[in-house]
Amino acid sequence: MIKQHKIPRLRQSFGGQAKPKETTGSLKIIPLGGLEEVGRNMTVLEYQNQVLIIDMGLQFPDESMPGIDFIIPNIEYLTHNPQKKILGIIITHAHYDHIGAIPYLIDKLNYPPIYAAPLSKGIILKRQEDFSHLKKLHIELLENHKNKIVHLGPFALETFHLNHNIPDTLGLVIRTPVGNIFYTTDFKFDFHPIADEPADLSRIAHLASKGVSLLMSDSTGAENPGHSISEKTIMENLDKIFAQAPSRIILATFSSLISRLQQAIWLSEKYNRKVTIEGFSMKTNVKIAEKLGYLEIKKGTLIGWKEANQFDPKKLTILCTGAQGESEATLIKVVNREHKYLRIQKGDSVIFSSSIVPGNERAVQNLKDDLIKQGAKVYHYKMLDIHASGHGFQDDLKMMINITQPKFFMPIHGHYSMLSAHAELAESVGIPKSNIVIAQNGQIIELTSNNINATEKFVPTNYVMVDGLGIGDIGEIVLRDRQTLSHDGIFILIALVDRKTGLLYNNPEIVSRGFVYMKESKELLQEVKKLIGDIVSRCTKEQTFNEMYIRNSLRDEIGLYLFKKTKRRPMVLPVVMEV
Repeated sequence: MIKQHKIPRLRQSFGGQAKPKETTGSLKIIPLGGLEEVGRNMTVLEYQNQVLIIDMGLQFPDESMPGIDFIIPNIEYLTHNPQKKILGIIITHAHYDHIGAIPYLIDKLNYPPIYAAPLSKGIILKRQEDFSHLKKLHIELLENHKNKIVHLGPFALETFHLNHNIPDTLGLVIRTPVGNIFYTTDFKFDFHPIADEPADLSRIAHLASKGVSLLMSDSTGAENPGHSISEKTIMENLDKIFAQAPSRIILATFSSLISRLQQAIWLSEKYNRKVTIEGFSMKTNVKIAEKLGYLEIKKGTLIGWKEANQFDPKKLTILCTGAQGESEATLIKVVNREHKYLRIQKGDSVIFSSSIVPGNERAVQNLKDDLIKQGAKVYHYKMLDIHASGHGFQDDLKMMINITQPKFFMPIHGHYSMLSAHAELAESVGIPKSNIVIAQNGQIIELTSNNINATEKFVPTNYVMVDGLGIGDIGEIVLRDRQTLSHDGIFILIALVDRKTGLLYNNPEIVSRGFVYMKESKELLQEVKKLIGDIVSRCTKEQTFNEMYIRNSLRDEIGLYLFKKTKRRPMVLPVVMEV
């Protein structure tokens, strides 16, 4: 059992900070997710069994995981070691790959306090309403007050403002007994952001002037040269579309991309358009962001569907989810004519304001094709800059390294190629290769004041899969069965065996799903039925009736026969009963 938690009070310090006490111990850094992958971000900092957690995110499944809703970090290392004391969970921003696992893990960790910025707090608490069986969360606010320090055991935490594609993105400075750690989370440098302030470079430099032992920096954009595109450029290009659109504008994007929603609302107001929002998550985020002052919306701009249906199409903007071709999102329902109110009309301008998440290429392409067939004009990021990554490109990443001047460097957040590219960037601006660590999920990194060591020790980080109400009950065997079913189908055979003769009591029954069409495979099925009789007869002659022995023989031999005949491997499920 994880120890009970007493919520530390926020204390303000003015002027300087106390230097950490000299120590010969080491700090453990353990990524439980987010390395060699995109998503599932969760990192553990541990000093003398006192633990600080950074983020607690989920990852969306790929096509090899049929039926899985999403994947969350494995926290066995924390739950199976009762001596570990969790001091708190620090949330850097409100994207689901950083907060999405909280409802599934927080009770197992015995509800440690969470520290988050206002927007992150609002979104976390709103989502928690869907998990009414859980206890109330304890969330302390983190804000960019320059003189505010959060003291948590041996750690002292300060924050600094960074640009991403959601407001309230916080970089972290964590002062530890072995040195200061800079943790950038997902970031970019945007000197002309929309509905946000530029990253606070002077504060970053000031905090770094006190010494940076280790920089842990976002690697998602490390393979892209130059600087990431500014939101100002996106605004200018969206303005061109709004100025010339002949009818309705439908803008599809991520529900958490607050800056893009603000741009669409401002441009709609500029061109005297009303705005209606569709998609539960998008409506929720807009409501929270507006309440907290992160969205500016004039009175009367937002209208409901009943009013929108009566409105001049030339004066209407629709904001919705579905830019990734998600099956349950609004845009795909519209295209499939399954939406209650909305249909594509000739002359509609549909804007995909997001880049394609790897694995979604085919779904997005099919969606674009269907929209065009139904008479819409489609705009996407390959035609003009109408989406900007929230992740810094190479020049942004080098700027962060140059400002902070770290002694040691550890790339985080991204596939191995991204981590490796980021490591090369760090080396190119003067970080010695021996001071750079490319880690794996679960690997224990030990940091001292003079050394960083990627040990050979690992903690469990295998996938924990969420399927409906089940958390972690879908393992590799079940997943492999689902993959087999999705690839080659299922072949069920039912054999009744006469206990007196040891022969088939009657003709076996065969049920096939996803393997062959029964009516067109009569010859194959007759051969299989004959083979079933031969196998049963042989098995009962060799010994008395043994259901498991007969079943295993049928599965193996029928499976081999079907492969020889069809070059397919369906899941063969024999049902054997004695009568």
